[in-house]
Amino acid sequence: MSDTDNQKHNPSKANTPKRSSRLMVAADKQADGAESQPSESRFHTVFNHSPLGNKIIDAELTIHQVNPAAVAMLGLTRLDELVGHKIIEFAHPDHVPEWQELQKELWERKTPYFILETLMVRQDGSSFWCQVTSVLFDDEAGELGYTSLQDITERKELEQTNQHLYEAQETVLQLVVHDVKNPIANIQLIVQLLEHSASGSPSTASESARLHQLIKQSCEEANTLLKEVLYLGELEANKLKKYRLDCHDFLDKQLTLHRLAAQQKGIALTLESPAKVLLASFNPDRFRRVVDNVLTNALKFTPADGQVSVRLQAHKDGVRLSVQDTGIGIPTELQAHVFNKFSAAARAGLYGESTNGLGLYITQQIVHLHGGKIWLESHENEGTTVFIDLV
Repeated sequence: MSDTDNQKHNPSKANTPKRSSRLMVAADKQADGAESQPSESRFHTVFNHSPLGNKIIDAELTIHQVNPAAVAMLGLTRLDELVGHKIIEFAHPDHVPEWQELQKELWERKTPYFILETLMVRQDGSSFWCQVTSVLFDDEAGELGYTSLQDITERKELEQTNQHLYEAQETVLQLVVHDVKNPIANIQLIVQLLEHSASGSPSTASESARLHQLIKQSCEEANTLLKEVLYLGELEANKLKKYRLDCHDFLDKQLTLHRLAAQQKGIALTLESPAKVLLASFNPDRFRRVVDNVLTNALKFTPADGQVSVRLQAHKDGVRLSVQDTGIGIPTELQAHVFNKFSAAARAGLYGESTNGLGLYITQQIVHLHGGKIWLESHENEGTTVFIDLV
């Protein structure tokens, strides 16, 4: 007779809550008799062979029982490497509060179940996204949480890719509204002037040439803006391939053109690095854009007879690059916005260079894609230093 038939013939038994201890530990054989053995066997079969990472945790988030899938998911090999440990030990430091919230929801607020998406860290230091589902139940040892882990890294990466694509599309719209309309308006105005000249008194050759030059300049500005946005989209769409490279050799080559620009402006441009070879992992094509943007900014806001110093130094487990100038500096109220998209801190250079407020935003995105960090320190009329850490 099936379990369903038993329940139909024994209503009182069907309405009695199942004792979870039958599913996790050896039950009181005298009370439950032989019926507990098939139930316990079925539970262990499902628990141990599930592709989900199953575990039983208590109110302190200590693991009482775990299956092989959870062990493998966390980069371990034996069950006893998890049993007796707190699951929070494997949480990413930035995501510890999420486990604390699960703890409160289940054991303090008595929520029947709790679901969260969080970042876990394997034994080798690598991380993965997982969906955690925890169900509260009563056991002889007290209230426990039946918790399953499902690796959702691929889904999260897809979500992030889609989010990046959305942001790139949003940037295009922002660009059209924010900046492209200006050069287009200029072109329309100049065309009207040319049409007026054609219908009225003839304009001089020099005046006509000047207006055509303004059209060309406006077209170049619009083209530059569009290229910046397309570059952003390309950053998000492609995987970043990094190589272990000599930082001094890379920078020395990148400074070649900037040395010429500095010489024309009367600015001293120097490169300082230790005798020891410093290696870092980066994509040379992408990181070239970082160096170009930071140096262009430094030269743009440094007056003649000033200095721009590029320095390399070992820092912790990686390399620190700094670019220090003796320029006009950045007002304190603008410093928090310099890396923003279409930054309000964007200003024309001392030599008439235009800006679109995307340069440092793109620079920051590239550094972050490398797993690095970028920030700056600045004082008005004293200069600015940009720092970049790479590993």
